[in-house]
Amino acid sequence: MHLYGTGGVNERGHLEIGGVDTIELIEQFGTPLYVYDVELIRERARGFKRTFEELGISAQVAYASKAFSSIAMIQLAEQEGLSLDVVSAGELYTAIKANFPTERIHFHGNNKSEEELHMALDHDIGCIVVDNFSELTLLEEICTNREQKVKILLRVTPGIEAHTHDYILTGQEDSKFGFDLINGQAEAALRQALQSEFLEVLGLHCHIGSQIFQTTGFLLAAQKIIGKLSDWHGSVGFQPQVLNLGGGFGIRYTQEDDPLPASQYVEEIVREVQNLIADSDLVMPEIWIEPGRSLVGDAGVTLYKVGSEKEVPNVRKYIAVDGGMSDNIRPALYEAKYDAILANRPLDPVEETVSIAGKCCESGDMLIWDLPLPKAGRGDVLAVFCTGAYGYSMSNNYNRIPRPAVVFAENGEARLVIKRETYEDLIHLDLALHEAAVVNKD
Repeated sequence: MHLYGTGGVNERGHLEIGGVDTIELIEQFGTPLYVYDVELIRERARGFKRTFEELGISAQVAYASKAFSSIAMIQLAEQEGLSLDVVSAGELYTAIKANFPTERIHFHGNNKSEEELHMALDHDIGCIVVDNFSELTLLEEICTNREQKVKILLRVTPGIEAHTHDYILTGQEDSKFGFDLINGQAEAALRQALQSEFLEVLGLHCHIGSQIFQTTGFLLAAQKIIGKLSDWHGSVGFQPQVLNLGGGFGIRYTQEDDPLPASQYVEEIVREVQNLIADSDLVMPEIWIEPGRSLVGDAGVTLYKVGSEKEVPNVRKYIAVDGGMSDNIRPALYEAKYDAILANRPLDPVEETVSIAGKCCESGDMLIWDLPLPKAGRGDVLAVFCTGAYGYSMSNNYNRIPRPAVVFAENGEARLVIKRETYEDLIHLDLALHEAAVVNKD
């Protein structure tokens, strides 16, 4: 049993998080239930920031809110002095409602709409990360019409393939994201942006992938980018103020995973950038990074009630829980792996190996294959670890299942930060057939 952060077993023999009994939590808030260890999130955030400070490097640590966005989570990021990465108007709207300082918001995305760009400009956000030529042209037109200046980064793909799942590779040459660094697109974009009266180019951004356990990819990306920046300093006189090397730092989901400490990622990236800058004619830029999963991933636990079971003789035993791909689609989408225990009996000896099935009407709705557990049945509570990133944010209403509640646990107190959806919530946008407006073709 591997426990994370403040996780432990209390005197009642129950799993506790943040000093709060998980069984008491489900009695109060029901299941499925996402529970976040707030102290662990704070520890992760402070670890990234502290390393930059100890190295004497000007930096921004931006929480990649796509991992988990809510008003309370954004406010927690603000408490810890983080910047914020958003990728949609919805995430930006959440940040605004959380009163997050807009000058520390960075807007990403490969297909920002005209409305989204206007929204970002209306709120004077700190930076727009421009992803392609059509966006670059559109943004310049909007800013010209508004006579409003905006700071931008150009997202580039440096041709680096991180050792991760194919679906979450983003730094290689064949990608839907960014200007290619090798074939001349990035330089053309830079020249176009520098000609604009209203676009202030801060520097470059790249993101090479997710769930990365080595620093090699980041170092190679830095080498390629700084090499190009040095060339451009000579050819167009461009001196970057910012180098954003993205996120993707891995976490431990199961014993197969062996991530590096946050400090090691930062230290090796900083040292490489310093060495490269020293050998160039550039001035040391501010370094930005964008941790998401590595801030909240292992701080989240999902609690489920055990329901039915099915034994396939000489094959496997299935145990079903009251959630599944509606609250955690990652196993179906990425073949993601998780570990879990019985929250009400975490110290009981293992008696069998079971596979954890979700309740959605899909054969692929399997949360965990071949999980060692004590003998479990109705009334038991399964705790699945490391669901803090891309659990709630990718949750859905398939089979018209309401999305779970979210609780923050810290210092022996539990705070409900997202209410459980009700059946009324599921239909509140529906119109009865006789109410539906008739749309005439002409």
